[in-house]
Amino acid sequence: MKTNSLSAWILAVRPYSLGNAVILVAAASAMAFTDGGFRPVPALLCLVFAVLMQCTANLVNDLWDLLKGADNPDRLGPDRALAKGYITMPAMKRGIILFTLAACAAGCGLLFYGGPWLIFVGLACLFFAYIYTAGPFPLAYNGLGDIAVIIFFGVVPVGFTYYIQTGHWTPEITLVSLACGLIIDTMLIVNNFRDRNEDAAVGKRTSVVLFGAAFGSRLYLLAGLAGMALCLSLIAYGRIWAGLLPLVYGVLHVAVWRKMVRIDHGAELNVCLGLTARNIMLFGALLTAGILLG
Repeated sequence: MKTNSLSAWILAVRPYSLGNAVILVAAASAMAFTDGGFRPVPALLCLVFAVLMQCTANLVNDLWDLLKGADNPDRLGPDRALAKGYITMPAMKRGIILFTLAACAAGCGLLFYGGPWLIFVGLACLFFAYIYTAGPFPLAYNGLGDIAVIIFFGVVPVGFTYYIQTGHWTPEITLVSLACGLIIDTMLIVNNFRDRNEDAAVGKRTSVVLFGAAFGSRLYLLAGLAGMALCLSLIAYGRIWAGLLPLVYGVLHVAVWRKMVRIDHGAELNVCLGLTARNIMLFGALLTAGILLG
């Protein structure tokens, strides 16, 4: 692959993970639509901001995992552009700055719809994107990655996408945001389960490293089932299909968990990573459709 080429940058932003941003905004916007508050322009700005923040976080992760020794050319997971030399260090640093500025530009547009105080939410998102793997106390290296993902890939994007469109926050959107955060966390968990030995060797104390492989496999299963259970609770608010359709996800989630336990270790777990990404997208589609159906 040519150094610093478009193909290298596409690899670096991890396109397989960007669908997460789409399902978060889609679910929140579907809730806003059924509640009579859907607004297409701020919804689109939320989507652009979410995707750009995901890209920024991925690039920062690439940089700091390499600097901390967690990434190397022989890693078990998908190739990392910086570790493989597809992107140079100076180019990566410039890329991080450019993606950060682009995310800020999209975020500034949202201030016209949600109010100037949202700048603090945007700053919190940027802060998280950096301290997840960078800084003196990186969350991913100190057992806090799962909590951070649930908050910043669930509660914050879903809740505030809904709030910016409707002007309020409801118990239902809290349930939806937590469900999405838990489901997306399964991608982090299977990554950490696969990399547990390598992470332990470089001092990356993920929850799987801290509590063991058996804990990691159970956490994967329970995170998906808990997200599905939160969707079921929407039935109490009259959203029957939003509660029932995600049950299809549950069947596939359990199947991937069984495969994950059977494989247990090694690069073959990347199959489970791909299946988990597929399941997350399916969950988002089912939940969004269920919300719209009522």
